[in-house]
Amino acid sequence: MAMKFSPSVENKGAIKAPKPHHVGHRQRLKEKFDSRGESALHDYELLELLLFCAIPRADVKPVAKQLLTKFGSLLGVFGSSPQSLKDIKGVGDSVIHVLKLVHSLIGRSMQENLQGKIVLQSWHQVIEYCTARMSYNQQEQLRLLFLDQKNRLISDEVQQVGTVNHTPIYPREVMRRALEVNASALILVHNHPSGDPSPSRADIELTLKIQEIGAQLGIKLHDHIVIGQGKHNSFKAMGIL
Repeated sequence: MAMKFSPSVENKGAIKAPKPHHVGHRQRLKEKFDSRGESALHDYELLELLLFCAIPRADVKPVAKQLLTKFGSLLGVFGSSPQSLKDIKGVGDSVIHVLKLVHSLIGRSMQENLQGKIVLQSWHQVIEYCTARMSYNQQEQLRLLFLDQKNRLISDEVQQVGTVNHTPIYPREVMRRALEVNASALILVHNHPSGDPSPSRADIELTLKIQEIGAQLGIKLHDHIVIGQGKHNSFKAMGIL
């Protein structure tokens, strides 16, 4: 006679596989943020919360920590190129999309805070904005801040994007655009992907040329800022302008 075993008898005493250590971690981290705020979380934990949006199921703590280790800061993570981000295990298109979206939102919100303000009285904000926008770009770019007669920001534009160590700057094109937007003054900003904000001889010569043409047209060049990684140089502060 064949013996039959009920499921309850057959499975009695069976050892359940242990749950992964990160099970429940997401909910705990969300509750910690909701109840205690961002000051209670480490940078990697805040980054984890963001990565939850891009990676539905997985332990994202190692990914968050690797990103911060490689790029040094949250801004470094957000501002790094997609190619650099892909070097991190676990970072795919969805993660890159979320990180670059956040970087764009940071820049856009800071730009809104500057719009219409007297820039020369909000210099710290200008530097923070340019740093957030440009400091981790892997290519040089020239940004133009156009100001009205009261030195209020009326337009912020990237005019040129170059290579890792060179951006073509055309003085007459800079002034042509200044006239188009009816600017009375402007500030030049460009970044050095190397991280060193020291201006080159070519940077200085082109800046002086732009200043000369601007003076002929009644458009004042207030400054030229070179953005590095975590630091910057001002031509005006250096006595070049």
